[in-house]
Amino acid sequence: MGQLLKMKKGRTLITVQVQPGANRNQITRYIDGILHIRIAAPPVRGKANRELIEFLSDILSVSRSSISIEKGRTNRRKVIAVEGMGEGEVVRVIEGLES
Repeated sequence: MGQLLKMKKGRTLITVQVQPGANRNQITRYIDGILHIRIAAPPVRGKANRELIEFLSDILSVSRSSISIEKGRTNRRKVIAVEGMGEGEVVRVIEGLES
């Protein structure tokens, strides 16, 4: 997984590149330490951010309150924090989705 994940203060940090306004929500690829995700919601009034958090919470099987945007709230590149999951757990889930 390279630089995708980092542990910081009991949280796992994930760097993501978001493409809002897609046909459906999906993880598309992992390149150069960045997880690329398509989100169906438009980037209007935080809709894409809310849907990104919901999508990741479903994939990782954690509550929405366990996921937060640490950096890049208004950018396509974001740093997402996941509480309650170790780095190894997150890696296993994401690697399972890529296969």
